[in-house]
Amino acid sequence: MWTRKLICCQIAICRICEPIAFMGIFPYIYFMIEDFHITEDKSKISFYAGMVTSAFTFAEFSTGLLWGRLSDKVGRKPVLLTGLIGTAISVLIFGFAPNLTVALIARAVGGLLNGNMGVLQTTVAELVTAKEHQPRAYTIMPVVWCLGSIIGPMIGGALARPCISYPSIFAPGTIWDRYPYLLPNLFSAFIVLIGVINGILFLEETHAEKKTKPDRGLEVGNWILSGVPIFRKCAESRDEKTKLAEMESQPLIDHDEQLPGYRTNENSPESSPRLRSASVASVSWDSLDLENGREITNLGISRIFTRPVVLNIISFGILAFHTMTFDQLFPVFLSTAPPDEPKPISLPFKFVDGFGLDSKTIGIILSAQGAYQLLINMFLIPPILKRFGARRIFRFLVVAYFSLYLITPYLVLLPEKHRMMGVGMVLVWKCTFASMAYPSNAILTADSAPSHLALGTINGVAASTASLCRAFGPTISGILYAIGQKSGYSGLAWWCSAFVAIGGAVVGLQIQEPLSHTDSAVATVPSNDAEAGQPESTQVTGRAAMVASEA
Repeated sequence: MWTRKLICCQIAICRICEPIAFMGIFPYIYFMIEDFHITEDKSKISFYAGMVTSAFTFAEFSTGLLWGRLSDKVGRKPVLLTGLIGTAISVLIFGFAPNLTVALIARAVGGLLNGNMGVLQTTVAELVTAKEHQPRAYTIMPVVWCLGSIIGPMIGGALARPCISYPSIFAPGTIWDRYPYLLPNLFSAFIVLIGVINGILFLEETHAEKKTKPDRGLEVGNWILSGVPIFRKCAESRDEKTKLAEMESQPLIDHDEQLPGYRTNENSPESSPRLRSASVASVSWDSLDLENGREITNLGISRIFTRPVVLNIISFGILAFHTMTFDQLFPVFLSTAPPDEPKPISLPFKFVDGFGLDSKTIGIILSAQGAYQLLINMFLIPPILKRFGARRIFRFLVVAYFSLYLITPYLVLLPEKHRMMGVGMVLVWKCTFASMAYPSNAILTADSAPSHLALGTINGVAASTASLCRAFGPTISGILYAIGQKSGYSGLAWWCSAFVAIGGAVVGLQIQEPLSHTDSAVATVPSNDAEAGQPESTQVTGRAAMVASEA
């Protein structure tokens, strides 16, 4: 159990790099597009901001399945490290971007080289197979994302355009004036570099077939840990695990070696109830699962992408579409200034107004959002998921999500002194829903998979689907937002997201409670003769208890 917690910690360190880099651009993307001088019409800025956001996700969609399948072949760790390196390259190019074209290329490079979203989900699924541990385990990545979404926007908003914000430190005419958005991206690149080093030295492989292979980087990491007194025991346990894996990969006896004969059957292993009972515990459930998984994956795509799997992937894509639309559109919504000439209002649908907030204020708001999301993921979401179950929670959320998008655009109609309170309430609503929806969908997807060895492929397809939807979401919403601003219907983009969420409810309500892979494997894999005479229910209960205790 301790080893799994340690691996989850290393995964979390690698994961936090990406939200810092991804979310860090939101506070200043509106002003960055404005500085590119692409258009004099400010209502069109949202469209170009959506293009920059979509460039990453379009590229991620094109390679998501590739990285997922590659992680099934070469292991999770190499793919995760490649994704981090790609993120570092991307943010550096983005920081030096002098125009929209270079900014789009930079974001596309990051998406092409990054397949970590699906691979990380697979890694968590391989670490945690017991259903009672899933609610806590599947909230680890959202918690880490929340930490990154606190740091990223705060740093992005504070360090963007430093010659304007801190003229006494960053003088005009320097590199910081020429590239006003370089400083926050340098910070992001530094954080990603730390993640790469951590991954090379301390991240363990979780793939069933690859985790027994030697890892030179991990050996160096163990040597470093052994020199630090407080981490010495940790390094020793990792070394013991490596040695054990090597021993397990070796045959117990030579093929030519003959077993000693027995003159009587009285004391033979087959006649000893104690030894027969002990042999049950020695069965490697991972190996049984491995063989079962290999048979399933060899049968082809149709056996992997069953109806429950496909429904969960579609639901994930729709969820990604409208939540990403909110994440990209809300900072633009807050940045939009009130029109110079007030337009006529005709409620309930025709109205135009804006907040006109600066990048620092938006960064603080987004960081506060991340702080709230962090707290509820740590203390509120796991017990709720455990109490009500992933399917029940997910069905409720997909039905109720549309109302969030119906209400959000009306914030601009609130009196000035109540506006920030309204913003806070909407963000609490949004964060609570998103923090429960994503882990619920991840649990349902993992449990509906026919084999854990197919999870890399399944999560790769899911990540590609989500990336495609995340790509279309900001682009379409940017266009609709610009149209709405011009036509006087400023809520147009939000209301279209509500219709998409209703479509997600139609799909989500068809998802059935899956029989988890662990339970199904435990219930169907035969053991040995010692259990042959027991009732089936007793066998299943006993094996489930063994798997849970191992987890």
